[in-house]
Amino acid sequence: MRAAFRLLILLLLSLVSYVWCLPTSQAPLVDHATRNHSVSLQFFAELEELARLVDISYCVGLTGTGIQKPFKCISRCDEFQDFELVTTWNTGQLMSDSCGYIALAHSPSNPRIIIAFRGTYSIANTVADLSTIPQDYIPYPDDGESPSSEACTDCTVHSGFYRSWLNTRSEILPSLEAAVANHPNYTLTLVGHSLGGAVAGLASLDFIARGWHPRVTTFGEPRLGNDALVRFIDQRFHFADNNVGAAGKETAYRRVTHADDPVPLLPPKEWGFRMHAEEFYISKPELSPDVQDLRHCDGDEDPHCIAGADATSGVMMPDDLGTWLDQGVHSESNMWSVPSKYKLWQLFFAHRDYFWRLGLCVPGGDPHDWGREYPELGLGGNEDVISEAEKHFGSQHSRDGN
Repeated sequence: MRAAFRLLILLLLSLVSYVWCLPTSQAPLVDHATRNHSVSLQFFAELEELARLVDISYCVGLTGTGIQKPFKCISRCDEFQDFELVTTWNTGQLMSDSCGYIALAHSPSNPRIIIAFRGTYSIANTVADLSTIPQDYIPYPDDGESPSSEACTDCTVHSGFYRSWLNTRSEILPSLEAAVANHPNYTLTLVGHSLGGAVAGLASLDFIARGWHPRVTTFGEPRLGNDALVRFIDQRFHFADNNVGAAGKETAYRRVTHADDPVPLLPPKEWGFRMHAEEFYISKPELSPDVQDLRHCDGDEDPHCIAGADATSGVMMPDDLGTWLDQGVHSESNMWSVPSKYKLWQLFFAHRDYFWRLGLCVPGGDPHDWGREYPELGLGGNEDVISEAEKHFGSQHSRDGN
């Protein structure tokens, strides 16, 4: 336990470094001066609901009490009366610790197939153990069941995230294929937090190759792979086509980040990892955010969003970890020189604070959220949604985020 704790401290100390000499290889997708960075109230409400849905996924696994049919759990399940549980999965600690559930949302205005990917309680260890050995990204393994797909030339992916998806894939595909066949008019909706966000991202590429049309939302998603993989994701989701005007609701992939969350900055840039586009950044550090706190970011790594926190004067390479273990962690001056937003406790606060404090399967969610409410805004693009949102968040549908 002590060794794991030291490794976790060491990881946060070493992975916040930034290489000033590395240029950004991806050009901005739009002209920053003409882009409206605000989001609509309806889009804000959609993200808030999805945050609660991924919070429910923490009821699956070693620390959870489970989800039962029709859609029952001790957390937030009773807030979704029209949901029907299809299945849950748990690959276990020895198989990349992937957990989650598949459910049908039988809303007349917004029917969906929900796939919620739980985060791991050991995200830092996952990155530390495997980030130094990125592997070639093969979009769809030749297992006799995957469709042919465009090649991802020169793409590399984080080994741990990729392995987690492969382990998850075999668990969920039979149930998912049946759900898609039985409900062809339901929107395939993926949501993930932390490691679950990384798995959701890789899953979406597989689903696109199958001819499906996934709609993906991630919270605190880490960097998945190299520049080539980022370009592949951007192209598969047509991000350049979506980056026009004040948007949010039209894009099929929303990568939500939060001020002070270290995980979207991991693994670090100097190890060859990059972020992809369609980031939505919550700038308010504490709960609860409001609609004006959400910014639709530019390109892959907008310096006005989470990438702006990825700055330090030093360069830390993987080989330097041993040095920090021998010297850094034992030096009080080294410990306190680390920017506060990257210290250990941010994994338990900023990384969990997405509309609600995620990650604890108890009645009403984390006790931090007790007594704090958002309105039941729902989804679907109807006037009731907009009216209810206006009453809670103000009369304007959006505010200029420039």
